[in-house]
Amino acid sequence: MSEHGRIIAKNAAVVAGATLLSRVLGFIRDVIVAFALGAGLFADAFFVAFRIPNLLRRLFGEGSLTMAFIPVYSRVKEEEGEEAAQEMARSAMIWLAVILGGITLLAEVLARPITMAIAPGFLGNAVQFQATIDLVRICFPYVIFICSVALCMGILNSGNHFLAPALAPIVLNVALISAALLGYWAGWNVAYVMAWGVLAGGVGQWLLQQPFLSRAGFSWRGPWSWRNKGVARMGLLMLPTVFGAAVYQVNILLGTLLASFLPVGSVSYLYYADRLVQFPLGVFGIAVSTAALPSLARLAARGEMAEYDEALSLSLGLTLFIALPAAAGLIALADPLIALLFQRGAFSAEAVRATAAALVAYSAGLPFIALSRPLVASFYALEDTRTPVKIAVVCLAANVGLGLWLMQSMAHVGLALAVSLSSLLNFMLLYAALTRRRKSALLGLSSTAKTVGLSALVWLAAALTAAWSPWCLLLIPAWAVAYIFLAHAMRQPEARLFTEMVAGRIRRRLAKGRA
Repeated sequence: MSEHGRIIAKNAAVVAGATLLSRVLGFIRDVIVAFALGAGLFADAFFVAFRIPNLLRRLFGEGSLTMAFIPVYSRVKEEEGEEAAQEMARSAMIWLAVILGGITLLAEVLARPITMAIAPGFLGNAVQFQATIDLVRICFPYVIFICSVALCMGILNSGNHFLAPALAPIVLNVALISAALLGYWAGWNVAYVMAWGVLAGGVGQWLLQQPFLSRAGFSWRGPWSWRNKGVARMGLLMLPTVFGAAVYQVNILLGTLLASFLPVGSVSYLYYADRLVQFPLGVFGIAVSTAALPSLARLAARGEMAEYDEALSLSLGLTLFIALPAAAGLIALADPLIALLFQRGAFSAEAVRATAAALVAYSAGLPFIALSRPLVASFYALEDTRTPVKIAVVCLAANVGLGLWLMQSMAHVGLALAVSLSSLLNFMLLYAALTRRRKSALLGLSSTAKTVGLSALVWLAAALTAAWSPWCLLLIPAWAVAYIFLAHAMRQPEARLFTEMVAGRIRRRLAKGRA
């Protein structure tokens, strides 16, 4: 295995571990917020107010800014040296602060019309409408800090530092949990306290990055320029990535819109099913692509394209090795899993069956969604942000068309299946474009066949025990161990890479514990 493969595996383990902790804490946060805030007038006001900076975070922060920054920063570092790279980063931060500061100031002044635009239904309740305006003004500055965190993430990831950026969402979860409990126990308005908690979480996430940046040798003090060429290049690369993020958000919005024409409960079935699919995707799929981008960007900047192809091939193989058996397990155990997690109170047995059917349809596309992420990262590493966006637009149209067609006969399950089919199309187009560009196959046929065969065995074993609900879920670790063992027996390189990734993470934890 190449050194680049080991680096990607080690960094993916760091991101996956932190993301897993964040997801678990996020579930705890949802439970506590539901307890403290409830689902009334002020809860609706808070969720609407938080949605606005959250949308901007997704458009400008997550992915877009980092993915546009890392390739340019890596190239400047390789060609002009560390000082020039740091000057580019400082210049980018100044531009970011000015642009986001201006947007925030505008939002503070125009909070009333913004609230009217996103929640016109609140106009009928003067108290709720005014509360939403107040909360928008408190929450909005969060976007300045979270987008700055994305820039810090790019600097750290470029230097193979992944822990602090991966831990950032945990800070927000802790801030919101603390704010909800403080407001509840003190007898204050929980929504207002949580809005300040959002802002505190943004500040905390930014502060968390600073010691790690200092340790990596980076300083915000030093020369910068309004006319930095690297920042200009980054801006040009970022425009298509923002558009791509907007396409993704439109995709979600249109899916919800189509589901609203279906029987009552359809939107909820899709929401709960999607939450479960996002768990393995968030923990492993995002982890591998996040870890791969800096390595791919450095190799592309150096012109080491053979090593680039090898690192990408390892990333794709590892992603498929994790995502395919996860999808097989979710498909086989959809019913008992949904029943265990949600079947209580108002969530009936009929709702379990409907949500499980959506989960099966979503899970079929899980491997393709996961595989698309390192492929998109590889285009960004080559400073090509246009190709993935063009493909995303095609797949958006396919998703809507398929959704309209399939929902006629399959209701909400048809919408979930449309997402999976459009994800398959997205993967195929990205893979075809990249293999044509690189003139080489990026997924090994033998290794892929072994992963498919072993995943089919996972599905069969899980399906045969699914009737033992809920006890069959206790066997999930056994199926995972058996899968890894058989993959090692078949000499799959991804099995060794995955084992090194997990074992290395455990060894580092134990070493820290002894220290």
